[in-house]
Amino acid sequence: MSNTDDQDLVERMYGYLADDEDARVCKDIPDSACADQPQAFVAHLIALTLTKLGDSLVSARLVLPWLLSSLGAPAAFIAALVPLRESLALLPQLIVAQQLRETPIRKWFWVVGSFGQAAALVGMLVAVLTLSGEALGWAIVILLTCFSIARGVCSVAIKDVQGKTISKTRRGRMSGLAASTAGFLSVLTAGVILFSPQVFDEQWLATGSPWLFAGLLGFAAILWVVAALVYAQVPEVPGATSGGGNALTEAVRSLQLLWTDRQFGQFVLTRALLVSSAFAIPYIVVVIQRSGEGSLTSLGGMMLASGLAGLVAGRFWGRWSDRASHQVMAAAALMSCLVMLATLLMYQFERQWLGFQWVGALLIFSAAVAHHGARVGRKTYLVDMATQDNRAQFTAVSNTVIGFVLLMGILLGPLESAAGISVVLGLLIALGIIAGLRALTLPNPQKDSD
Repeated sequence: MSNTDDQDLVERMYGYLADDEDARVCKDIPDSACADQPQAFVAHLIALTLTKLGDSLVSARLVLPWLLSSLGAPAAFIAALVPLRESLALLPQLIVAQQLRETPIRKWFWVVGSFGQAAALVGMLVAVLTLSGEALGWAIVILLTCFSIARGVCSVAIKDVQGKTISKTRRGRMSGLAASTAGFLSVLTAGVILFSPQVFDEQWLATGSPWLFAGLLGFAAILWVVAALVYAQVPEVPGATSGGGNALTEAVRSLQLLWTDRQFGQFVLTRALLVSSAFAIPYIVVVIQRSGEGSLTSLGGMMLASGLAGLVAGRFWGRWSDRASHQVMAAAALMSCLVMLATLLMYQFERQWLGFQWVGALLIFSAAVAHHGARVGRKTYLVDMATQDNRAQFTAVSNTVIGFVLLMGILLGPLESAAGISVVLGLLIALGIIAGLRALTLPNPQKDSD
């Protein structure tokens, strides 16, 4: 196939996926990037789809805890997974952003970061096949640290590159499409585990065979390598490189944006409160487990619920975000609160309901849909609120603050031990309600794109 044919195919794919008409939308991107927007859109979509699918296969909320538990690692390592995975992907970003600002072409940060994540997963694969118990726990935690730091590099880079190559009113739907496609592929993967008992039956999973986990880790590593190769094809124009300096000094100075830029400061506060949706799913799972529902909490069943949520919710949240991302954040926060409230009420008064598989499935599915909405909404809000000159800086400051907030999530464990899971859910519900109300008061960054 010739280059012309390839370009025509990309143009047709972009027109269908982005619903773009002949009068192509090119808002808030350089004029020189407008002609290359179809290629950039499709490359971003493919790369994000592959990495989102990889995330579902090596989830720190589900797969890695299951892995450590099955292979005999101490509980202390399992409790550290989610805070490490989430916070270490965010905390180093202020320093990374300064280096990013000094580099005109930023897509290579994402490419290198993706290769780094693939290398960490290969290391986990080797550890799973050769170690067990405490040694395996240490290996997974150390490699997850490396994985998360590489992920943080990608997070800063992709928002900046998106802001230079993909127009407003197209960024949200691109993220939503990637989430939906990855959700569909996750459903297929979960189906293999659930409905092929001759290969992946419950007894085989219960024995803690490392080969299933090695297969998931190896496949995920391949996904990140392919994503890196695809992302290298993004046509990126050089960006502004002003504002460089000593990385640590500039990082500390960047924190002033939290109070000098009022809209940005209010957004970061709202996003900090939105972490309640991130912590909701693990605690809902705990409640279901304690209520005696076993089959849903199998590895395949959990992956199926999460995959279906991404498949159904991604495109819906993405399109809405392109119109009013602050409303998406509010709706997602309040939806998460309703799910947690329903879970809490059943746990307190009608615990037997949680023993029905369909009830647990609906709760986990709904919580995952809400979490997808919170992610798509706040990512789109940040990218559209920022400009080409400050997007990387806004991203890094926001992510660093949220990294500290997520790290504080470790305190929920002692709170649960002291006061019970009902108190934890009550606290998360209160934070979610405040997050939803605050999100509605934020200015709409998409209003100038109508």
